[in-house]
Amino acid sequence: MDLVDLIDEKRFLGQEFLTWLWFKSEERGGTIFLPEAGEDIQLVFEKHMMLEYGEGENREKLICRGLMTELQEARTGLAMGKKLEQARMLLTRGEYEWNLSFKATLMEFRNVKPPKTMGSSEEGNEPEAVEGRLLEHLSLHEMVVRTMDQLFRMFLDLRIGSGWEQELGRICSWVRKGKETH
Repeated sequence: MDLVDLIDEKRFLGQEFLTWLWFKSEERGGTIFLPEAGEDIQLVFEKHMMLEYGEGENREKLICRGLMTELQEARTGLAMGKKLEQARMLLTRGEYEWNLSFKATLMEFRNVKPPKTMGSSEEGNEPEAVEGRLLEHLSLHEMVVRTMDQLFRMFLDLRIGSGWEQELGRICSWVRKGKETH
């Protein structure tokens, strides 16, 4: 099996993760507790989602755009068997806030807008100032990646554990509830 076939065969895992993240973000009004870090983060899905349906060459995409309340179309798509493939989200951890898109199949970040920081407004071009801004930028990128890794670890522990059937039932109820309000 070549890499492309392997990615295609395992794409469901990233899609399930992204769907679970959306569910978890709405379960507590945008707040998710990270046990590993011992803190809450804010995760809000917004404005843009892409769903896929079909297989292989017959795969088609459905793009849902609009305000959060208008993303009911995406929930209806889930109820019809479409898979969440990409979403735009706002992630807040501590005093930092990122806007980003996340693509499920390859678990990749797209269009990451880092938080505004004190270093962002510095005008100095001295080597120390440039190095400081670069290190701060790298640290913030590492923080958002680490946060998504912690969320994925939470998902995997649940997905392979005995609690998955119960969680899946809650997700299905959430999807049905969204379909009914559309």
